[in-house]
Amino acid sequence: MNAALETLRREFGGDVVEPGAAEYASASRSVLASGSPAFVLRPRSVGDVQAGVRFAARAGLVLSVRGGGHGFAGFGTNDGGVVIDLSMLAKVEVVDKDRHLVRIGGGATWGQVAAALAPYGLAISSGDTKSVGVGGLTLGGGIGWKVRKHGLAVDNVVAAEVVTADGEVVHARAEENAELFWAIRGGGGNFGIVTAFEFAAHPTTDVFHGRITFPASEAAAVLQGWADRLRTAPDELTSIVNLANPLAGGPRAPIEVHVAFDGDDPRRAAEAVDPIRRLGTVVQDDVALKPYADTLVEGVIPPPGIRLVTRSAFAGGEPVPEVLRILAEVGAAEGAPFIAVRSLGGAVSRVPDDATAYAFRRAELMIVTTVAGPAPVVEAARPALETVWSRLAPHVGGAYANFLSSAGEEDVAAVYPARTYERLAAVKRRYDPGNLFARNHNVRPR
Repeated sequence: MNAALETLRREFGGDVVEPGAAEYASASRSVLASGSPAFVLRPRSVGDVQAGVRFAARAGLVLSVRGGGHGFAGFGTNDGGVVIDLSMLAKVEVVDKDRHLVRIGGGATWGQVAAALAPYGLAISSGDTKSVGVGGLTLGGGIGWKVRKHGLAVDNVVAAEVVTADGEVVHARAEENAELFWAIRGGGGNFGIVTAFEFAAHPTTDVFHGRITFPASEAAAVLQGWADRLRTAPDELTSIVNLANPLAGGPRAPIEVHVAFDGDDPRRAAEAVDPIRRLGTVVQDDVALKPYADTLVEGVIPPPGIRLVTRSAFAGGEPVPEVLRILAEVGAAEGAPFIAVRSLGGAVSRVPDDATAYAFRRAELMIVTTVAGPAPVVEAARPALETVWSRLAPHVGGAYANFLSSAGEEDVAAVYPARTYERLAAVKRRYDPGNLFARNHNVRPR
């Protein structure tokens, strides 16, 4: 340890935060989890990341990698190990204006990206929260407000700079280290630290975005009608339905249909959104034209002691009506979890199944449940939550790593189907045979 630490202090040009430092309390925790790491390293260069990785390996310490720190499973911190915090590697640069190529540091957030690209009239299909990290969201897939028109975030990655477990820098693209390039697009942080991504952005206009709400009593009809509409809606329309919002009344909360129409033509937007307005009794409608960057919301930082349990799965085809019927029924019951149903399809489904490690191209919907509160409240809610998922189980499948607060073997198997897992394991064996990068939905080297 002493020798490794001496080497780190000699080679590392960033900040080393240890217990007792003034900033340790904030540096040691991620947004959704607390920890007590022995060292928090804040690199200022790729060379610093290399030194940090080599230090963790030499010292035999658990390694966590933090981008935005929003991971529900708390991978961005640990107890007694090393955290490499990429927040100072956040440069956003348009490197080719003609081809709209953008280089983004691994520690950037999507809010920083949207703000940097707005003057160029460009955007990247990403998530829906400003403070979420580019790295974590992208490595897991990347579902957001442009997903049906422009695909997942991973579908727009054209290259990546990766520091692997031996501390070497590897460049991955379709023509170079192709298997690594395949694996990082959906395979999470299993293979190294992505210090920079290169994305193909797209020209963007303002977009129509907002929320249409209906009475809770109309949940069943609104959900079914919404799903039917999304099957025939133009790709420009992406939508999310929220039920049982605990901040708006739980089971008595209005049904919230959030929409984003990727375009500024009011006639075409109305043609896409009006069928949703006709699904029931509209209580509120604030859909309006706004800059794309303004569709991203501020991330919420839970108070200390608040835990979140988040679970997800995918649905499509014939089971969808039954899934939605169950969700409407569950959402109306006391003690219901917060329920979100996200629309997929469109551009996501037109990518070949094996093109990336994100494995659920044919899914029509993603279902997410969340329970939040102090530990006793969360534990008391678990039996009801398990009942919900046992009812859904025959009709849904898989899981989305970015909306999953647990990381057991069953979770990993849900995120990565068998064929995907085997291919990922082969890549893992090549780039991280010692499983240094294990703080994730972990693929073990075979």
